[in-house]
Amino acid sequence: MAKKEKQAAEVAELEEGAENGQETAAKQGFVKKLLGNRKLLMIAGGGLLVLLLAIGAGLYFFVFSGSGESGQTETAAVPQFPATPPQVAYYDVPDLIVNIQTADGSSAYLKLSVELELYSGDEKAGLQALMPRVVDQFQGYLRELRVDDIKGSAGIMRLKEEMLRRINVAAAPYRVRDVLLKEMIVQ
Repeated sequence: MAKKEKQAAEVAELEEGAENGQETAAKQGFVKKLLGNRKLLMIAGGGLLVLLLAIGAGLYFFVFSGSGESGQTETAAVPQFPATPPQVAYYDVPDLIVNIQTADGSSAYLKLSVELELYSGDEKAGLQALMPRVVDQFQGYLRELRVDDIKGSAGIMRLKEEMLRRINVAAAPYRVRDVLLKEMIVQ
């Protein structure tokens, strides 16, 4: 009989606890369920991390991105030019007309007008003496070209780079800064 009384007392306590502490047990169960679910914790932690990174990036770009001097106005729209212009000179190469190869064997001609950008005007006289060698280098290179080689902007850039490399080899003591195309006709 003592056992039945103990069991009855335990059931009564559980019922009384269930009525009084039903809300606290539900809250403890939710927190326990929330903390027990690792997938949910990882998603919530990742979301919190993304939120913190977004806030940090926003602060960096919008608040701290200034030059540090808050009293000055922005002058980023006005470009700063050097006080003295660059020392450059231009040398006009005679027009070059060469026949180039085509895929079907018909003849095609390339007319090329080129101007060379030099580092200073003093180099013009030296380059004038070496011009037959330069023209020979250009003629040899241009005769090996095909029409497909000079199509498009990439083809023109390759043509300019190769001509610049060849002229700097041919005019060895003098350096050419750039090759400028004035006219290029394929017919």
